[in-house]
This record gives sequence, structure tokens and C-alpha cells, in this order.
Amino acid sequence: MPRAIVAPSVLASDFGQLTAECKRMMKGGAEWLHMDVMDGHFVPNITVGAPILSCVHKGVPGIFMDVHMMVTQPEKWVDDIADAGGALYCFHYEASSDPLALIHAIHQRGMKAGIAISPDTPSTAITDDIGTTADMLLVMTVYPGLGGQKFLERCLPKVAQLRARFPDKDIEVDGGVNPKTVDACAEAGANIIVAGTAIFGSENPDQVIATLKSAVNTAQAKHAAKGVNGTIGKSID
Repeated sequence: MPRAIVAPSVLASDFGQLTAECKRMMKGGAEWLHMDVMDGHFVPNITVGAPILSCVHKGVPGIFMDVHMMVTQPEKWVDDIADAGGALYCFHYEASSDPLALIHAIHQRGMKAGIAISPDTPSTAITDDIGTTADMLLVMTVYPGLGGQKFLERCLPKVAQLRARFPDKDIEVDGGVNPKTVDACAEAGANIIVAGTAIFGSENPDQVIATLKSAVNTAQAKHAAKGVNGTIGKSID
């Protein structure tokens, strides 16, 4: 399985100190920063856009921006996000009319491509072609659009199903993930953990990041020892 990565969601940060908050997370052990872009159409909220991401990219040397595009017509913003320094462009399956074409367009701009599915979208929406071509698969464990929602455990079988089909793929979970819910995510096969409130709201965010990463490493070691790597989670399908 691919390595464990924790991507703090800046949606839970102090936007008035955004570059400082990103630097704080990187110093605390975060390798990626999860940037939620919302347009008020695909989801009922508006957050940051390319101009803000560009400022962050310039102000935070070495940042890997995992840009989660919760927008309609995600194909329209590929160039803007690439120009702003986005490293990974993750769009929603539900918002795209041609996911494969969009993945290729993202790659052409030198970014990794991710595709997200919302809680009511089945894992089978990610066809073999899409899953093979994308660099990352994101399973939402809350409904997109607002931070601080309750974790939806019913979404975890989709993580397990995708891990069984794509054993070497980066699989991310986003929504309500914290030290109490991360073990189930890791057991299902997620290797990239997005957490917002749990990290930014903690008095010791470094420890939370370490705890989340440790949960993934522990789950991977456990399954490897059992010789079931690549078939994680079939028992909960």
C-alpha cells in the first residue's frame, strides 16, 4: 500500500493567518495541506479561490496543495489552479461530465489528478479506467460543503471496495476524521487522512498529526502481516 499522509484541512484554520497556519502544520509533520475550494453552487458555501492559493504558494515554500474542488464545471478551473501552484487537483465525480478527459487535462498541466465521490455515490462510479488513470481517489465521509460534520461510518465500505480494486492507489478520506474515527478509516484501507477541526482545534496539533499517521501505519502493518495486502476490507463489503 502507498505511504501514510496526513493533510490538514485549512477550512478549519484561521484564514486571517493562512500562510502562518500552513507553515505551522508543515512544521508539525503535515506533508500535504488540503485546500477546500467551494463555489456556492456545487455546495452551499464559498471559500478560497486561485488568487488565495497563489498567495499561499508564494508564502509557504515547499507546500504541497491538495486542492479539493467542490465546484460545478471543474474543467473550467484547471489552468487557474495549476497557475496558482496547485499540486493535486481533485474534482467531484458528481460535477464532471467526462472524468477521464478532465484527468488527462489535469495531468497535462503537471498536476496529480484526484476524483472524489460524495456519501450517496457508490464506489462503482469509479470505473476501472478512471481508477487506474487518476492518482488519488477521495471518499467523502461527510456531505461536501461544510466543516465540522459528523463522521459517516457507512461510507467506509466504499473505501474498502476501492482498496480491493486498486491496491496501490492513494485513497483519501475527508470529513469528520479525528483520533477516534481514524482507526476505522485506516482499517478500511485509506492511506491519506484529511482532518480539519481535530488538528487545528487541538492544543497539540503535532501530536494529532502523529496519531493519525500512526493509525494508518499500524493498520498497514497489521494487514501486511496477515498477508491480506490488496484485499483489505472485504469482510465489511
